[in-house]
Amino acid sequence: MTCAAFYLELNKILPGRVKAGESMKKYTSWRIGGPAELFVEPVGREELQRVVACAHKRGIRLTVIGAGSNLLVSDRGIKGVVVKVGRGLGRVWIEESRVVAEAGAKLAHVAATAKDAGFGGFEFSAGIPGAVGGALAMNAGANGASIGDLVHGILLLSQAGEYCRKSKEEMDFGYRTSVLRREPWIVIETTFCCRRRDKDLIKKEMDEYRHKRRSTQPITFPSAGSVFKNPPGHSAGRLIESSGLKGMRIGGAEISDLHANFIVNLGWATARDVLTLIDKVREAVHSKFGVELELEVNVVGDI
Repeated sequence: MTCAAFYLELNKILPGRVKAGESMKKYTSWRIGGPAELFVEPVGREELQRVVACAHKRGIRLTVIGAGSNLLVSDRGIKGVVVKVGRGLGRVWIEESRVVAEAGAKLAHVAATAKDAGFGGFEFSAGIPGAVGGALAMNAGANGASIGDLVHGILLLSQAGEYCRKSKEEMDFGYRTSVLRREPWIVIETTFCCRRRDKDLIKKEMDEYRHKRRSTQPITFPSAGSVFKNPPGHSAGRLIESSGLKGMRIGGAEISDLHANFIVNLGWATARDVLTLIDKVREAVHSKFGVELELEVNVVGDI
């Protein structure tokens, strides 16, 4: 089936809410990216299930995104249909001693809900952008902790539109990775185990982490956070800085003067600018230190 025909079919599921040629710039924290051939944002898990199952049945390429805070979209855009898991799946609630969050919930919302209920555990996430689904896929972390540490169980949706549940152990969480980096499951809902803690202490620790983030990371320009994973025994930022690359600029993309593992968009950067900088960083660090840098950000679309 062509995307033109699929557009008509999707419109029966989401009347008037299917967009063709939608720019991806507004859906990524880097503010970079070409058009999505088709773009939809389901309201609720039932709509999401129907869209995913329909795309699978028709053989249409499916790309699922969340908050886009760890995403570099090609200048040529993304073929097929892009499904954004956002506010329509953004609920967070408390069940006894656990926090339950849908995939589209922002980490800040989850952390605030936990704090207000007197549950600690999410302090490390203060200031981390993004939503639950993407954070779980890459096992987002900071300050010596990761989101996978808190997981009790996850409800997932297959590309065929079938639900299944997985335990923490089945998610294979590791440093900036999980089974979701290898398998095309879509996060729907996650249950987190938390511990009782004084609300004031939680707030104090989160405020300290936010202050540290503001003082050590570039927040005045669009970015996608850390571009590279830290190699074993090394800091990617220090390796890049020691290679003399701080401030290097290609087009509208620049290696931050504040934190060398950040590439910022000065306002007119393209994905090609960023990818060229990435290649130069890898070459320089390997030449000087013999270390291969691995991407932490996800590159999607037709490069």
